[in-house]
Amino acid sequence: MSHENLQRDEAAHRSALIGTTGYDVSLDVRQAADPDVAGYPTCSIITFTAARPGESTFLDFIGEVHSVFLNGRELRVEDVADGARIRLDNLQPENQVTVTGTALYSRSGEGMHRFFDPADGQCYLYTQYEPADARRVFANFEQPDLKAPYTFHVTAPAGWQVASNGAEAARTLLTSDPSAARWDFATTERMSTYITTVLAGPYFKAEDRWQATLDDGTSLNVPLALYCRASMADSFDTGELFRLTRNGLDFFNRLFDYPYPWGKYDQAFVPEYNLGAMENPGLVTFTESYVFTSRATDAQYQGRANTLMHEMAHMWFGDLVTMQWWDDLWLKESFADYMGTLGVDRATDWDTAWVNFANKRKAWAYVQDQLPTTHPIVADIPDLEAAKQNFDGITYAKGASVLKQLVAYAGFEAFITGSRDYFRKHAYGNTTLGDLLEALGASSGRDLAGWAQQWLQTSGISTLSLDIVPGTDDDGVLGRVAILQDAPDPVTGREELRPHRLRVGSYNFDGGGALVRTDSFETDVAGARTELPQLAGKPRPALLLVNDDDLTYAKVRLDPASEATVRSSLDRIEDPMARALCWTALWNSARDGESPAARYVAAVALFGPAETGIGVLLNILDNAGTAVERYTPTGERDALRSTFLAAAAAELDRAAPGSDQQLAWARTLASASRHDAAMLSRLRGLLDGTAPVAGLAVDAELRWHLWHALAANGEATVEELDAELARDTTASGRAGHATALAARPAPDAKAAAWKAAVHGNELSNQLLTATITGFMTAPPDLLVPFVEPYFECLRSVWEERSIEIASRIVRGLYPLGQDLAEGTDPAGHPVIRRTDAWLAANADAPRALRRIIVEQRSHLLRALTAQAAVVASPSIAP
Repeated sequence: MSHENLQRDEAAHRSALIGTTGYDVSLDVRQAADPDVAGYPTCSIITFTAARPGESTFLDFIGEVHSVFLNGRELRVEDVADGARIRLDNLQPENQVTVTGTALYSRSGEGMHRFFDPADGQCYLYTQYEPADARRVFANFEQPDLKAPYTFHVTAPAGWQVASNGAEAARTLLTSDPSAARWDFATTERMSTYITTVLAGPYFKAEDRWQATLDDGTSLNVPLALYCRASMADSFDTGELFRLTRNGLDFFNRLFDYPYPWGKYDQAFVPEYNLGAMENPGLVTFTESYVFTSRATDAQYQGRANTLMHEMAHMWFGDLVTMQWWDDLWLKESFADYMGTLGVDRATDWDTAWVNFANKRKAWAYVQDQLPTTHPIVADIPDLEAAKQNFDGITYAKGASVLKQLVAYAGFEAFITGSRDYFRKHAYGNTTLGDLLEALGASSGRDLAGWAQQWLQTSGISTLSLDIVPGTDDDGVLGRVAILQDAPDPVTGREELRPHRLRVGSYNFDGGGALVRTDSFETDVAGARTELPQLAGKPRPALLLVNDDDLTYAKVRLDPASEATVRSSLDRIEDPMARALCWTALWNSARDGESPAARYVAAVALFGPAETGIGVLLNILDNAGTAVERYTPTGERDALRSTFLAAAAAELDRAAPGSDQQLAWARTLASASRHDAAMLSRLRGLLDGTAPVAGLAVDAELRWHLWHALAANGEATVEELDAELARDTTASGRAGHATALAARPAPDAKAAAWKAAVHGNELSNQLLTATITGFMTAPPDLLVPFVEPYFECLRSVWEERSIEIASRIVRGLYPLGQDLAEGTDPAGHPVIRRTDAWLAANADAPRALRRIIVEQRSHLLRALTAQAAVVASPSIAP
């Protein structure tokens, strides 16, 4: 559809011309429960000003326009409606436009998503707009800097729950339709279009309240509510969620010294959600994956708490103060990512929040920052398609990591003082990088322009390593020691050496054999080489750890002696953060082809059983699976997988009954078995109960993991999978069934999955991803017939599908699972060459589409390069 991709310069021109005064939006979803009704009536009444009377502007709306009235005059729809825009001419100083139309329900998670619960047939609605899908629901000026107050009205079945950003002001049964009611919601404060929201359906609702008196005497009384689908209510741990919510509101209200500004605080857990969560003021929406219907690990609960705190921090960073355009998306996401971890660390009982941040979130950033498509934290976002692709590891995790570095550089108190001033000065407004630097510079007394240029406006990751010269007699005493910094920008090729405030830790074995920190110091690293006179003349420790406590954002290479210590004694490192940093160093070495992937798998098999941090264990087990299937040469892969499978089976038996570790090894056994038949009889025994493991709950989620493995090996019939679906009629069960069906190693099964994903329109966003996941579970030979069709369909998929669905197809179906023939050049692999040919022939393709292809090519080339690493691979002992 034309005009969907709003350009940055168009948005700037529009905001220079008009100012929005208010919205009154009415939606009628009475017929949503009828699947044959594709859309719903929508009406927007918008008041706005124009700086230059007589000029023209446009509204955004993706739907069927019925009528347009501007300042009391009806405009001919055929004259003013053009694709996704409605042209408004001859503006006056004060204007009112009324647009009525029909908007379509969505199955892609964009706009008004409609979901029919397979468990009971009930219909559920919710909205999701970021970055620009409010225009799929009501006509508006769709850009973040045209803020306005909103008044929503929703007509829906009378027995439903209906909610929006504002509190419910009135509910009126319709005299013309007694089965329906109209909900009127209180007018909101000024906010951007993309964070408005509506929720409607027979949701289960729980209510509570948070009350507090702040340090300045301000009294707050905030109503709380939680929503989930009725069929999930028995699994909805509302007491714990309310406890976390109250803790978070206590913490952030005092930390930011700006009272919560949005009245109520509702949180809804919704089906088929495209994101982890969305920070709609007054009504935050989360993926219902956070309602744990099967056994979940402590790491999953902590991850949920982190997301809850992340979204709560957005009430200030992002909602109260919003970036002017998507270039500064980091202004909200980086801060929320940092604050989410800080909230878990300071306002909950978990003490491993920063360990998991270092091991999981930063790992995401490290991957993203080594792609040829990496970008500065302050990005160049010329249009909405680019904005959609920029919700990535740079904007979230690298930005948060850099903020952690800023806190170490400027001091926590100065950082918080500057944030408070920033809120007060820009409340309900829009900002850019300069506004934040002004506030933080004033509070810290530092000129942050240079820091911002080096950290926020360059790309790539620094790699830090130690240059150690032994003492003169080589008697175990350190001579000269220096930190070397290598920091090429993948985009420009320039060396971008950054300042780092970090800690260097010395670790030695104590009398009991534990590896403990015996010394540490902080230092500033600048330039290519930084001398460390603090270490000269000291005994050589067993482990020298650069970036101890994870203060800065950088990859760390272990020196040879330290690496030897880690590879022999990683499980003896007592400090969880130090242990996590060593795991990360080993993984980066494997990903970068510095050491063979098999050595990482060996470390996981040997030391994973002793890893007490369940978040770290889950992460390293996942990494080990990737190392086996993608980074190991094909000639070594079967043997490596077999021994790793044996190790997983042994640890499943050894783990404490009912423990998180037991569940982690069970999941690993299932996932590794997708490519190896050795343990299938054991998986069958877990499913049918003939070979139980004491304490292991083989519940719905684990059962679908097991069925996925059996199906991928051709050991599950369609009848068996259908019977399992009849047993588990939930949404997650339906997704598990779709994955297992598509995983069957038969050409007709793959062809059917391909047809449904690429050429069909029946799959929702969740089922599309499930089908793609199953399709891609296959040996490369089985997927060879689909390589050429993949490249041939890219342009049409991008043009015909929504950006969410198109992105899932393009990214998910790229032929990543390739093997490198012995003695060949990774860059000459046929899929790499075919990708290069497509990129050369499609230089005019949309930037967002090309970005996905370039990134997938980079992931494949990295895997092939790792396979080419010629180093002897160790054996693995269970």
